[in-house]
Amino acid sequence: MSPAAGRENSQEALTMTTFVDRVELHVAAGNGGHGCASVHREKFKPLGGPDGGNGGRGGDVILTVDQSVTTLLEYHHSPHRKATNGKPGEGGNRSGKDGEDLVLTVPDGTVVLDKAGNVLADLVGHGTSYVAARGGRGGLGNAALASPRRKAPGFALLGEPGEVKDIVLELKTVADVALVGYPSAGKSSLISVLSAAKPKIADYPFTTLVPNLGVVTAGSTVYTIADVPGLIPGASKGKGLGLEFLRHVERCSVLVHVLDTATLESDRDPISDLDVIEEELRQYGGLEDRPRVVVLNKIDIPDGKDLADMVRPDLEARGLRVFEVSAVARTGLKELSYALAELVAKARAARPREEATRIVIRPMAVNDTGFTVTREKDGFFRVRGEKPERWVRQTDFNNDEAVGYLADRLNRLGVEEELMKAGARPGDGVAIGPEDDAVVFDWEPSIMTGAERLGRRGEDHRFEQIRPAAQRRRDRQAAHEEAEHGYDGFEPF
Repeated sequence: MSPAAGRENSQEALTMTTFVDRVELHVAAGNGGHGCASVHREKFKPLGGPDGGNGGRGGDVILTVDQSVTTLLEYHHSPHRKATNGKPGEGGNRSGKDGEDLVLTVPDGTVVLDKAGNVLADLVGHGTSYVAARGGRGGLGNAALASPRRKAPGFALLGEPGEVKDIVLELKTVADVALVGYPSAGKSSLISVLSAAKPKIADYPFTTLVPNLGVVTAGSTVYTIADVPGLIPGASKGKGLGLEFLRHVERCSVLVHVLDTATLESDRDPISDLDVIEEELRQYGGLEDRPRVVVLNKIDIPDGKDLADMVRPDLEARGLRVFEVSAVARTGLKELSYALAELVAKARAARPREEATRIVIRPMAVNDTGFTVTREKDGFFRVRGEKPERWVRQTDFNNDEAVGYLADRLNRLGVEEELMKAGARPGDGVAIGPEDDAVVFDWEPSIMTGAERLGRRGEDHRFEQIRPAAQRRRDRQAAHEEAEHGYDGFEPF
């Protein structure tokens, strides 16, 4: 291998590693901070009431479009991203600090998918955002849990864990016109003379390893044009580089077939090249409605001009608009640019008018309990629902009073009643949550906890007792009243 060829290969390898248009990203939002269980204490006031603060909210992971970003390379090297956790609450009614949101910038035209390939968001336009993972709620402190019946809760709620997701980011170039064709057909040369783009140009196949974008001005119309590299037979099935870049054609309004009229390969000609590329686009799918334009390139070469004159009638017979150009001699470019501007303008006018997003409020049905109870094959009863599962995640099961509070909440929601309707009997297993992350317990219609043995759940009987100092004051007051009214030892009639 010659030194020049070695430099070219190393440059190609460098280009391939500096442009990434598909990555798998592992995102984790911040966990919510735990609430604090604290009782205010000061001199001569040992039971000043609960003063535990709430935990802070966990940070979100947010994807935001930034037009200065052109590749997903950063996430290719660092695919694991996590937002910060919320801080726990503290005594003295001090709430924990919220976790900071993690903002990840992505290129314009990034599509967010789940592992199954379902589209979650299509991010087009500078500043467009999508919350990829939501932070967990902070747990309530015992000050927020206090009520007239529960004056001094001896527990607090735990913070919720943040969402953890595996998502796929795909970049689809946002352009009006796409140049497609065989390698070395002259696409890069054409985009370089139509716009101010400066792509790499050389006389060997697969020179272009990344999509190139250029801006073209034709009269009052300004549009973007993209050079889609690497299309060869079998590209739609992963051969060559075509499968990596065919997705960049999806957003384009006009497809331009750049055909080489001066190819040195004996088994190729413009008609067969067109048929091969059209077959690859057909197998890829979704591009049948895009208008096509054919560009016969390299007519500055005598044999190229002769071949263009020969194939032009056949192409026009197919209903295609044909333009003969030379990117080197810069001939036929003005007519081509204005024709593309006309097609782009028509495509923009045909697009549906964007309307302001309507906010639709869908209230829960009156008879909708917000949870479901199902009996499984193994005899277990499974409870699923946003509220029961969230309450379970917030409960400290090492605290009997917290467990009693959870039981009260589930009972008020109607879980116990639904279990009885489903045929649950004392001692049956009940699971709350999904199969891979559920809390399982043996169901008893009336669960006796340590807190219940002391009285009603969440009550502190220390508040019901009379403190010694207060009792002494009452005794002195009673003695004083007795001395004022007198008492002779005889009972009145």
